[in-house]
Amino acid sequence: MRVAINGYGRIGRSVLRALYENGYRDHIQVVAINELSDIETISYLTRYDTTHGRFPLPVSTQANQLSVGDDAIACFSCATPDELDWSSLKLDMVLECSGSFSGREGAQAYLNAGVPRLLLSQPAAADVDATIVYGFNHHDIRADHRIVSAASCTTNCLIPVLDIVKQFCGVVHGMTQTIHSAMNDQPVIDGYHTKDLRLTRAALRLYYSC
Repeated sequence: MRVAINGYGRIGRSVLRALYENGYRDHIQVVAINELSDIETISYLTRYDTTHGRFPLPVSTQANQLSVGDDAIACFSCATPDELDWSSLKLDMVLECSGSFSGREGAQAYLNAGVPRLLLSQPAAADVDATIVYGFNHHDIRADHRIVSAASCTTNCLIPVLDIVKQFCGVVHGMTQTIHSAMNDQPVIDGYHTKDLRLTRAALRLYYSC
């Protein structure tokens, strides 16, 4: 399977690392990355990761290509899906990891640009073809689905466990608390944020509840 990664942030880089570390590279080949950052920064962030350590294979750059082991991955820097000729890459799927698209209207631009299928790494609106949580409803995915969401990290952690609890003893109501790593739009100290006043607070603050 030939895939491209759009948005090479935390999720995009983790996807690439997982493919190589877990041996899936033989089945899923990343042939292109679209990321607004420059190629040298892309290479550096691939080689070194504060959480996961060094990349298991040699990583270097040549022109606009990221070399990972023996593989050459074409790198582009396009702000919108219609700026890139996706069809020329002969892809089977694009992994949309930028977090910029959550509904069919925006995601449709990929299909119009020649992408056969799109997998969103974030929660999506109800108008996409399906939202799939592996281990819960992955059997519901169909060959004619073209825009699919992989749901949220919290949903993927919670739903498979909750489903087992429900089958075993039932669930009347519940409450969950998410302990989440700091996101790249959260400051390490209090600072200005244009979207949400709660995000002006330092990412490493502690919550107390009773």
